[in-house]
Amino acid sequence: MAKIKKAFFCQSCGFEAPKWYGKCPSCQSWNTMVEEIISSSNHIQSQQLEQITYQPFKPINIQDVGKVDFQRISALDSEFDNLLGGGIVPGSIMLLGGEPGIGKSTLLLQIALMLDKKILYVSGEESAEQIKLRALRIAQKNPNLYLYSETQTQEIFKQVKNLEPDLIIIDSIQTVYSDLVQSASGSIAQIRECAAEFQRLAKSTNIPIILIGHINKEGEIAGPKILEHIVDVVLQFEGDRNYTHRILRAIKNRFGAQHELAIYEMTEAGLHPVTNPSSLFLSDGQDIYSGTSVAASMEGARPFLIEIQALVSPTVYSVPQRTATGLDPRRLNMLLAVLDKRLGLQIANKDVFLNIAGGLKINDPALDLSVIASIVSSQFDHLIAPKFCFAAEVGLSGEIRAVHKIAQRIQEADKQGFEKIFVSRQNAIKELKTQQIQIIEVAKVSDMMKLLFK
Repeated sequence: MAKIKKAFFCQSCGFEAPKWYGKCPSCQSWNTMVEEIISSSNHIQSQQLEQITYQPFKPINIQDVGKVDFQRISALDSEFDNLLGGGIVPGSIMLLGGEPGIGKSTLLLQIALMLDKKILYVSGEESAEQIKLRALRIAQKNPNLYLYSETQTQEIFKQVKNLEPDLIIIDSIQTVYSDLVQSASGSIAQIRECAAEFQRLAKSTNIPIILIGHINKEGEIAGPKILEHIVDVVLQFEGDRNYTHRILRAIKNRFGAQHELAIYEMTEAGLHPVTNPSSLFLSDGQDIYSGTSVAASMEGARPFLIEIQALVSPTVYSVPQRTATGLDPRRLNMLLAVLDKRLGLQIANKDVFLNIAGGLKINDPALDLSVIASIVSSQFDHLIAPKFCFAAEVGLSGEIRAVHKIAQRIQEADKQGFEKIFVSRQNAIKELKTQQIQIIEVAKVSDMMKLLFK
């Protein structure tokens, strides 16, 4: 009989301790230590490892290692392939997280139906009949897609050995469990052990594995932080249920650029990639209102234009309200302080509401200039021309600072038909080919206001 012992694990970072601590010694988080039952039977572990290790590894001198040339697997989805850096790398393990009902399972099932590969879709949450009903809504068919409703890792490994698929999808990592750990599925110890077993499976068989992960109330992937360290790629699926678009972000990518972005539109027939996101987040421009401006933002290597909306109104409370949707509220307070100090804008007794249209959440500092322009426009009820665009950071002294990848931002605004773009004088801007847009370089916020509101 296997010897059973108990240990305490941190729910935040996965730190293991023999006794309970109020404060985790590793990540310094309070009240995150939970008790788990673990097994220390080396006999059982060695028996189970034999089932999932097919190719033994040996130390290799770095001089003997050949040229690294990944034969990536195309997902037949331009947005998904670009996000990963060209496609799925064989032997990689990926983690896809997101809120319940956001479309994680739909996206991976859609990719599985489009690929002409042998795919094993393991579901611990839905039956094969439920998955088939979702597949009927997607106008794609793959005769080599196999559905398997199972939650025990050892049984999954047996089917992998018999089927030899080209891709494995696990829905989800919180529902599977291993016999090596004597605790409930979804616990810290189970998630850590199952992720480690899937990692050994992927590296030993060269089969890529995609794991679906739940998120907690803080918006982070549930389970220990070590789960994100084990996998090669971490993707975050975001979106507002009140809108049809979904955003897929690459939080971590060992085979490509980080912080890349893919945008999809949710329809009854599945998720459709959006190749021109600027057209999705901009209004038609027929009705012009004060307090509205357009900013040229960057997410990874992709530029796109977004609409910034501001509303300034007299307050009826003793303390004015400051509300920002899609932007860091602390950033808004800083910009309001700059307007009050450097421009003399009497805004201390005004309510300020800021919104990024489309339900987006952007942390790009290049939005500063557009935010200030929208606030001033709403304060004095002066319209901003619909073909004006902004891309610059604002400092505490009111100076307009340079931002990275300014050429891509200008080209995107030019492609969307904008006439003028306000940028920092500190940016070294070269002449762009086929450039029709007028570039206006400004050094201070006061200079921009004189040009913008003559």
